Amino acid sequence: MRCGAGQASHDTERLLRQLDFGKPLTKLESTDRERLLEEGIKLLRDKAFQWLGRQNLRIRCDRQDSPSYWVHSILRESEGKSGGRVEQHLVGAKLQKRHPGRAIPNHPGHAGDAQTGRHGDFDVGSNSYHVTANPGRDVIRKCKENVESNRHAVLVVPREKEGHARAIAEDEGIGSRITILALEDFIAENVIEISTENQTDFFATLREIIEEYNRRIEEAETDKALKIDLQ
Repeated sequence: MRCGAGQASHDTERLLRQLDFGKPLTKLESTDRERLLEEGIKLLRDKAFQWLGRQNLRIRCDRQDSPSYWVHSILRESEGKSGGRVEQHLVGAKLQKRHPGRAIPNHPGHAGDAQTGRHGDFDVGSNSYHVTANPGRDVIRKCKENVESNRHAVLVVPREKEGHARAIAEDEGIGSRITILALEDFIAENVIEISTENQTDFFATLREIIEEYNRRIEEAETDKALKIDLQ
């Protein structure tokens, strides 16, 4: 089963549970039940058209800006729309481009570590990468579990949340034992390195990473509007 199909099934089951599997409808008179069903179907149809009509994330990149600023623009455009999925798949795409000989896993954003048997969002060798838009104590404690299992934890967060993540890590006693990176710099460094190695310009390299990102969104997520159009 494709990961995207699995997420759709998960979302459908959650909706049915919220509706108590339609049991309240059995208590209505037939005319009221029919009217409610008609209104519900119309509402669902309108929401479906609205969902399907959404545009991809469109990012305008001034070629004079730095790769780090380009990534910042992506995060700013996706804020409040992705629930951390953009951040996760950007890191996955970056790791795949940096390690072309490895199969970097691609999980939907809602899939927990325990469900997939992984130590973090991405396990590469002895490193476990954790990606989050809003670092809290839970993710820091997952990093702590990595440390206690002799794995190196790498926490990737938006730059504006980097100080907050470090403060929690210090409070949990692992500030010196994990690596915390700003996502903007994490991606930008890769863009610069690959461009230098391949003698290509920065924007061309970023576009390759975004192509891999879009492929991962297509494979793992039901929300295709999370794809990115670079301009």
